[in-house]
Amino acid sequence: MDDHVIQEFIAIVGKEGVISNEDELHTYECDALTNFRVLPAAVVLPTSTEQVQALLRICHRDGIAFVARGTGTGLSGGALPVLQGLVISLTRMNRILEVDFPNGRIVVEPGVINAQVTKQVAAQGYYFAPDPSSQTVCTIGGNIAENAGGAHCLKYGFTANHVLGMEMVLPDGSLVHLGSKVYDRPEYDLTGVFVGSEGTLGIATKIILRIIKRPEAVQTLMAAFHSTDEAGAAVSAIIAAGILPAAIEMMDPLSIQATEAAVHAGYPTCGGLLLVELDGPVPEVETWMEQVQQLCTAHGAWELRLAQSEAERALIWKGRKAAFAAMGRIAPNCIVQDGVIPRTALPRVLHEIERLSAEVGIRVANVFHAGDGNLHPMVSYDRKIPGQEQAAEKLAFDILRICVEAGGSITGEHGVGMEKKPFMSVMYAEPDLETMQRVRCAFDPRHLANPEKVFPRPRLCAEKTGPYQPHPLEVAGLAEFF
Repeated sequence: MDDHVIQEFIAIVGKEGVISNEDELHTYECDALTNFRVLPAAVVLPTSTEQVQALLRICHRDGIAFVARGTGTGLSGGALPVLQGLVISLTRMNRILEVDFPNGRIVVEPGVINAQVTKQVAAQGYYFAPDPSSQTVCTIGGNIAENAGGAHCLKYGFTANHVLGMEMVLPDGSLVHLGSKVYDRPEYDLTGVFVGSEGTLGIATKIILRIIKRPEAVQTLMAAFHSTDEAGAAVSAIIAAGILPAAIEMMDPLSIQATEAAVHAGYPTCGGLLLVELDGPVPEVETWMEQVQQLCTAHGAWELRLAQSEAERALIWKGRKAAFAAMGRIAPNCIVQDGVIPRTALPRVLHEIERLSAEVGIRVANVFHAGDGNLHPMVSYDRKIPGQEQAAEKLAFDILRICVEAGGSITGEHGVGMEKKPFMSVMYAEPDLETMQRVRCAFDPRHLANPEKVFPRPRLCAEKTGPYQPHPLEVAGLAEFF
């Protein structure tokens, strides 16, 4: 990147808002998936929509690829820089612009931390429902890029269900507004198109979020089983009974071991642990919780423990949300996957993961959103041992293959990013991928916004397609795993 371009960036965001020193750039060379690392040419930290527009106009003029980034907590390489490209860090755009309690709305900038939204409105009895495990550090902009979920997405949905509209800068620097403060408008749902697009369509600079009232009652249950098979059967029975918990989470022995060592949440030592949370009106919660306990007991639960205070409930969830970080006590490196499967396939898929883990001698801990079948297998390894990182990566992708074969998906909330793009061809036929590409080209015809992500091979917007022929890069990417 030419020095005169760096000087133009400085003129826009100030000297303190531009990073071009190589030592400092290493901070931005990857997201939480550290297997991929690329050093960008520069990082800029704008503070306003106007600055973002000015930066993107320069990128468009000079053909500079850019990657928008929040706090870098993503787990799919979605915020991986492009070689000789620009990283646009939005962490300084962290203002809450408007709170509208009568209509249940809040308007924020993309750098606002997820948990800060709830903190801002809690005194009035409201909260922001999407609660990814990294919610104390991840940003709303990143949540929108990946359509983040969390433990309570079973009942309340993903980020897409709580974003009503946004102000967005297109890759050429022009400004558009998608959606509005009302629930529905007679137009294409372009807000829904943007949420989950992984930074490939542009940059959201102001976001309208839905906030909801806290329920009258909340009860949280820990249920210990001898195996994950029993716990999985209990999950299916609860849903089949017409009960919709706010959350149902499952943990296996290895994840319990790591979490207890780190957080001391009081989890029992068992073969499978369920965390079941119900919320709503008091009579409904009490009736449903009685049924949930009966169903758990009927499917082999040998210990039931109901949280007796808000502090005890908070500790239970602190343990669950610390599970990923706690795996550092098992091994120095970890790959976290997030394949999705039908609930009924849980026992078979978990057994297959156990078999593959034993075959390669790499430990896998399972902690996941059992209610909607969103697995989070954590493949633990030591990259200092020759060959182990490659074996771990293959095991992680074998797990995704199992999920697809079970009728599921390669990702539930972490995104495709750089890591999973070879598997897009496993899930989708070429016409499907071509249709997705047409949407992308409508927003970004020069292919500057987070290129090299999501799609299994390089694609240009002017590219014409005929009968499908696998691209050499696509074949090479998949051959390693099949």
